Amino acid sequence: MKKRILVVSTIAVVAGLVWGLIYINSLLPIITGYPAKYLSAAVFISGRDPKMVTSTDLHFSLIQYAGNEINYGEKSVTSRFLWGKSKAIYRDGFGTVLLRDTDEATLRAQKFPDVAGCGYNQDTIPWPLGNIIPDANTGIDELALDKVTQKLMLENSYGGNAFGFIVVHKGVPVAEKYNHGFNDKTRFLSWSMAKSFTNSLAGIMTIDGKLDIHQPAGIDAWQHDERKHITINDLLQMQSGLQWNEDYGNRSDVTLMLYNNHDFAAYASGKRLEYPAGSHWYYSSGSTNIVNYLMRKQFSDDGAYHAYALTRLFYKIGMPDAIFETDPAGTQVGSSYLFATVRDYARFGLLCLQDGNFNGERILPNGWVKYSTTPASQSHQGYGSCFWLNKAKYYPSAPDDMYSCNGHDGQRIFIIPSKELIVVVVGYSPSSKGGMNFDKLLGDILATMP
Repeated sequence: MKKRILVVSTIAVVAGLVWGLIYINSLLPIITGYPAKYLSAAVFISGRDPKMVTSTDLHFSLIQYAGNEINYGEKSVTSRFLWGKSKAIYRDGFGTVLLRDTDEATLRAQKFPDVAGCGYNQDTIPWPLGNIIPDANTGIDELALDKVTQKLMLENSYGGNAFGFIVVHKGVPVAEKYNHGFNDKTRFLSWSMAKSFTNSLAGIMTIDGKLDIHQPAGIDAWQHDERKHITINDLLQMQSGLQWNEDYGNRSDVTLMLYNNHDFAAYASGKRLEYPAGSHWYYSSGSTNIVNYLMRKQFSDDGAYHAYALTRLFYKIGMPDAIFETDPAGTQVGSSYLFATVRDYARFGLLCLQDGNFNGERILPNGWVKYSTTPASQSHQGYGSCFWLNKAKYYPSAPDDMYSCNGHDGQRIFIIPSKELIVVVVGYSPSSKGGMNFDKLLGDILATMP
C-alpha cells in the first residue's frame, strides 16, 4: 500500500511539473514579447529613457524579470526570460513590430510609402494645424485650472502616473503640462484610444465609397456558418458575437493576439460565434483588428493602404508625425498601436467636437459623430462605435453628453460638447495598480468653467 501511494504521489508530482513547464512555456511569448515590443517603441518612437521605462511601465508580474537588450545600431530590442526569447524591430514609418512567424530581412526590406506633400513644420503655422498657440481668453478660470494642473502633474493628487496633459476649451489650448522626460514633441502610445481612430478611418472610407459598414463583413471563412451575418457595424460596436477574452492579466485572446501571433485579424476572425451578431455586447480588441483588415482589403496595394491614414486623416488634422503601427502581416493594429503627441490627441478630440470638421474642411461624413456616439443596442448606454459614452455615468462628475477614447494604461481623450471642452491625459496609470481618479480630475476641471 505504501509503495502504491509513493508511486501515485510521484506520478502526480511529475505530472504537475510537466503541466507547469508546459504552461510556463505557453506564457513565454507574452512574458518576452510584451517588453520587447513595448520597450522598442518607447525608445525608438517616443525617445524615452529605457531605465525609466523598465522601472515604471514594465515593473509588473513576470514581465519585470525579463532581461532586455537594446541594439541601437539596428534599432531592435531582444527580451529573454528562462528559455524564451522575443525580438522587436523598428522600421521608419511603420514603427516597431515583433518578429512572429516572419523573416526579419523581409520586414526590413519593406519601405513605408513616400507621400509627397504630407509634411509641414508645425512650429511655423497656427493652431490647430500647427503649434503656434493663440493667446485667447475663453472665460475659463486659468488660475484655478493651473492649480488642477499642478495637482495632477506635480503632486499626484489624482493617483496614477501622468506623463502629459492638455485642456482645450472653445478650440484653444488653455492648459498643458508634461512630466520630466516628456514634451510636446513626444509621441505617446495610444493603447485602445487607437480604436476611435479606426472608427474615423472607417468613416472616411465610407465617404470615399470604399466601405459600407452595414453590409456583412464578407470574410471568406465565415461564409459557411452564421458568422456570415456579422457586419462591420457589429464589429465597430463590439457586438459581433465572436468569442473573445480581453483580460490583459492572463494568457488571454488579447495577449495571445498581440504577442504570439503573426496576423492579428486572422486570429480574431477565427473565433467561433457565441451569440447571434448584434445581440450581445462585450469589448474585443480582436473585432477592431478585423475591421482594419477589411479596410486593407479595399486597396490594390499596401503602399496605398499604409499611406491612407496619413493622407486622409493625420495630415489633415495636424498629425503629420503620427505613427500607426502594423502587425507582422502588415495590417495596422487599430486596436492598440498608434503613437502621437498630446496635442495630436487633442486635435483628434477637436475633430470630433466639431462634428467631423477641421480647419474649415469636412473630414468625416455628415452624421458620423452622431452615429459614433449613439449607444450600441446592447451596451447599456455605455459604448457607441469605438467610443465610450458617459450616458452610463462612468464619470458621475461629468455631463451625460461626454464621450471618450480610453486606453488600457489610463490614456484618455475626454470630449464634452456641452462645455466645448477636450481633456487629454496620457501616462502609465493601469487599473491593476490603482489607476487614476479621472472622475475627480474631471470634476475639478469642470469647476473652473464659467
